[in-house]
Amino acid sequence: MQSRFFGLGIAKGMALTLKHLFRRPITTQYPEERLSTSRRIRGNELIWNQVKCTGCATCAKSCPQGAIEIVTLRGEENKYIVEKFGVDSGYCIFCGLCVEACPYDALYLSYDYELARYRRRELVKDKEALLASPSKRVSGYYQPEIEQTLPRQTLLLDREKEERE
Repeated sequence: MQSRFFGLGIAKGMALTLKHLFRRPITTQYPEERLSTSRRIRGNELIWNQVKCTGCATCAKSCPQGAIEIVTLRGEENKYIVEKFGVDSGYCIFCGLCVEACPYDALYLSYDYELARYRRRELVKDKEALLASPSKRVSGYYQPEIEQTLPRQTLLLDREKEERE
């Protein structure tokens, strides 16, 4: 169906553009300003609890990509000692199956999501690099008791509503 007025569509488009041109932007300036992510985010790295880990290798068996490598030694009283625990996060698809499969809650997904690296070898983490630290925050994924302690997720929509008020 043709319009009787030539250029009416262009005028409507320009009116919409001008309306949004002078509106305050709601885009987050990412590197400087970060939003809180979901409490149950599946971050880009694993956090390993050395104290809880028994070396049963259930996590390695449940990994569909084979990204987890565990080498254990038999210690005193038939308990395993974890000699080597490594994760190749280049192969990891961050599905969380290893976290769910661990019967001793020794594995967690992290809260961080920006762990890009320039070198492939930097993606392979050994057991010292997988230990929890103040810079590595544990996600609430599959951990409801931890989820309650994390900050509430912030959204751009919430921020826009606060600025209007």
